[in-house]
Amino acid sequence: MDLYFEGVILAICTFLIIGFCHPLVIKTEYYFGTKPWTLWLIGGVACCTGALFIANIFWSALLGVTGASLLWGIGELFEQKRRVERGWFPMNPKRRNCYKTDSRPSETEQKA
Repeated sequence: MDLYFEGVILAICTFLIIGFCHPLVIKTEYYFGTKPWTLWLIGGVACCTGALFIANIFWSALLGVTGASLLWGIGELFEQKRRVERGWFPMNPKRRNCYKTDSRPSETEQKA
């Protein structure tokens, strides 16, 4: 009986790519905001386009997964900004003026 490991290896690589992109989105938003979304777009389109020209199914799929993850990361980048505005993630103090601020006073300011 022959065993073929390419599918399992592809699944592990996909898991690692997605796992790598998640903290990359968080760090990108923290240090640069949403401005680099065009770089994510260029990288995603380049990877997806490159996957069209690779004959080997494994490497083509791996490049396609990378491209799709980068393209998905664009939406996550803007979602991350909303998460920071809601206080779910730490805000970069050097970029504090880039976030929406709520004009309503906080509970502690109301009590004072």
